[in-house]
Amino acid sequence: MTSTSFFIATLLLALGVLVLGKLWNNYQWSRKYKLPPGPKGVPYFGNMFQMPPFHQGPWAKEMAEKYGEMFTIKVADNTWVFLNSSRTVNALLEKRSAIYSSRPRFPYTSTLMSGGCRMVVQPYGPQWRSIRKIMHSILNIKNAATFAPFQDLESRHLVWDYLCKPEEWFRANQRFANSVIMSVVFAKRAESSDENIEKLFDTSREFIAALQPGANLVDTFYILDRLPKPLQWWRVRGNRAFQKVLKVYTTEVNDLKRRMTENKCPPCFATHFLSAPETAKLGETQTLFALGSLMEAGSDTSRMTLSQIIAAAAKDPRWVKKAQDELDAICGYAVRLPDFSDRHDLPYMSAVTKEGFRWRPFAEIGVPHMLIKDDEFEGYRFPKDTVFTWNSWAIALDEREHKDALRFWPERWLDPEIEGFGRRVCTGYHVGDTNVWIAAARLLYCFNFAENPEHKIDTMNLNVGEHRFAPFEVNITVRSERHKELIERIGKPAVGVKY
Repeated sequence: MTSTSFFIATLLLALGVLVLGKLWNNYQWSRKYKLPPGPKGVPYFGNMFQMPPFHQGPWAKEMAEKYGEMFTIKVADNTWVFLNSSRTVNALLEKRSAIYSSRPRFPYTSTLMSGGCRMVVQPYGPQWRSIRKIMHSILNIKNAATFAPFQDLESRHLVWDYLCKPEEWFRANQRFANSVIMSVVFAKRAESSDENIEKLFDTSREFIAALQPGANLVDTFYILDRLPKPLQWWRVRGNRAFQKVLKVYTTEVNDLKRRMTENKCPPCFATHFLSAPETAKLGETQTLFALGSLMEAGSDTSRMTLSQIIAAAAKDPRWVKKAQDELDAICGYAVRLPDFSDRHDLPYMSAVTKEGFRWRPFAEIGVPHMLIKDDEFEGYRFPKDTVFTWNSWAIALDEREHKDALRFWPERWLDPEIEGFGRRVCTGYHVGDTNVWIAAARLLYCFNFAENPEHKIDTMNLNVGEHRFAPFEVNITVRSERHKELIERIGKPAVGVKY
């Protein structure tokens, strides 16, 4: 046998051994584990080319309809299981949260872009728990009384903005939501002209885009993270994003320190937080991200949900009439703005708020959770490191979950038996709920919303995360001259309040 023939024979033998080894490992793996069914993918890449890079909700809903309560996909190195019913979400992400609450590796989005300090993508562990404790201390429901005066002030400012510049309604929503959290955390009001707040929304949008499955190759193909740093082409972009977000956070903290030095800053969460001995243990970058995450958590959810309620009001005046009748019965016709003290007497408005969160989920698939040890559930056996996510779009629009699911129908929430499902719950949920309730109640009390017949609102493609321009067209008019006078009397003074 020639040397060439020997080399070829050896190579073929080696390849055969590798193939057999792979087949044996697959056989052993399949004996030990069993995953829910799912669409077939291609070798190595899995299903990553089948899943759209953005607006993944319709695709995920289609897969749920085909495969049932759970389906499995492969995204290169990661195995993902989508949970398509509130039952499975509650059974795994809530009841077994102790082992389902970690995060998969994100070399770009978490490590590089966020310095390993963004709580929402941190793995479950001591650092995550310490930051969540900080977040919870300010955003939990027990602090409702702390937020209420600012929510009252900013929602009065909000109706004034709608009256004066109805075409800028989306910017008014942004300013309202951001100003509430900025008041509590940094003891300052937000202005629509604040360039740093605009940059905050930019960095938040950039982060959400980076978090989508397959958006960054190194978050999908972990082997790329082993390349020598000079060959990691994404590092320049990631470092640029990290420096950008760090500058946004640092600008606010430096402004706070300046006002503290000048005795122009009343006590607030940030002043207490920065002076606490425990804060020094976090380090400078984690401290900045803890405060910055509060700004993000208090801004995005509220403004997006308000946009959805406005779209729903413009599309279907039937429920708006019921809401306005309830508001008028309690507050009189253009007599006074609804207040938090009225909430018990305004059950329909509370139902409107819940429906606003459900109707068209802007987080179409949830933030991924990673299983930290092998687990079994209803005949399936999941390996450690499996990624789980709740299929928000599919659950919200599933007729088995919600009757007449496509319709904005607040009445569905008037049943006291109905409860939302749990997960690694957003610490800002209660703030978001009260923000949306007071803002929506006052906007519906004062204004009518109508669809532009020439530019219909596509509720399945709202893009409410957009902050640079209106995500859809809507005609906004004050309900009456008396309502206008009320807004001028109550709303205009709120604009000039300084602290």
